[in-house]
Formats: sequence, C-alpha cells, structure tokens
Amino acid sequence: MSNQKRTTLALAAALAGSIVVAGAPAAHAEVVDVNYQCVTPIGPKGAVSPIDIKGVRSGAAYKLTMSFQKGVSSSPVELGKGAMNPSAVIELGGAEQGKVQVTGPANSEAIPANTPIKISDLSGTYTPKKSGKVTFTAGVLTIKALGTTTTCTPKNSPGLSLELDVQGAGGSSDGGSTDGGSTGGASTGGSTGGASGGGELPRTGPLDSATALGTLGGTVLLSGAAGVLWLTRRGQRSAG
Repeated sequence: MSNQKRTTLALAAALAGSIVVAGAPAAHAEVVDVNYQCVTPIGPKGAVSPIDIKGVRSGAAYKLTMSFQKGVSSSPVELGKGAMNPSAVIELGGAEQGKVQVTGPANSEAIPANTPIKISDLSGTYTPKKSGKVTFTAGVLTIKALGTTTTCTPKNSPGLSLELDVQGAGGSSDGGSTDGGSTGGASTGGSTGGASGGGELPRTGPLDSATALGTLGGTVLLSGAAGVLWLTRRGQRSAG
C-alpha cells in the first residue's frame, strides 16, 4: 500500500474518532441525602433519605425519575393498598429556573402503622426552553392518604442530584422560568427523561447521542475507505 493510501485511511479514522469524543454530551449525577422534615396531621416527623434523580432523553424533552432509597414520615394507622398517593417537585437551577412536578402511583402494598412510608419512583417531563447547563435538586414532597395531606420539606439545602447540558427550543443561554414547560406523570418504575440536543444522564451516559455520533463517525470512516478503494482500482486500470 502506498504512503498516500495509508495517510488517507489514517486521517479518516482519526476524524471519526474525534467526532465521537468531542460530541459526547456533558452530564453529571449523584445520590444526595435529603433531610425531609414533614408536617403531618399528628405532628412533625422527619427522616433522611438518599435521593437519586435520573434524566433520559425522549424527543424534545427529558423524562425525569426521582427515586427514594429510604422511607420518610409514617402513619399511626395502617395504610391499605392504594391509600397513599405521593408527588414532589424538582427544583431547576443554572440556565433555567423553575420547578418540575413529578408524581407516582399509589402504594402497591399495605403500609403497616408506625413504619417509614416507602415512596415509589416519581416521574415527570421537563422540556428545556433555554440552552446551557441545568441542575435538578430534590424539592418538596407531598403525601396524600386517607383524606389527609403531609408536606415534607428539605431542611439541609441538599446539593444537586443531576446536571444536564441541554439545548432549548430558542437556543438562548440566558435563564428563565420553566414552570409552564414541566408536567408530571405516573411512574412505571423505570428511568425517565428526554430533550432535543442533549444527552441522557448517567446511569451514566447518553446512549441516544452516543449511538448517533458513533453512526456519524462510522459514515466518515467508510467514506474515507471508499475513496481509497476508488484510487486503488483507478491505479490498477492505469497500470493495465
């Protein structure tokens, strides 16, 4: 193989690799301990629960999932199956300010009296309006059961659970409220999320964007190889 052919293949491979590496979207996530202090019908209660927030790209939005690793609050009486309905807000920061409402299904099993109430995964949809790095932090948790409402507020100023580099519809990088672009939805127990131009959050990384970028890199590499093949055949015809 001539030096020119080797150089062509090497440049094509290098270009494909650089596209995949440079195009990987930025995302950061971690489990954060949240000190929930709850106002209940029978007095104050509280508990610390590790909170995990995940985001997965879905079209022009992110489906968010908020997971509680420990129960919070409790009930003096047994809560029968389907008696407890949880919801919460996720606070936005960074490029966008606002809240995302997340909701989940009622309890699938009875909750014994005076035991921590395990919260099911809560999910909702976030549609970015601005571009830039947006942070997601656990906010107020609301528990409705047997005609009563318990409100649990984070008291330890928890750190962010998730950060995504998003692309809003307007493409602007200045901040703005996104209350109108956020919706809640019943959780199915899986990870949630989605937004145009962004990447999914770790678990740890963006599969949709990585797949698309890998395909583009492969196309560039194949194009380079096709060019080399054409040059080789042309040389053979000229020699003959």
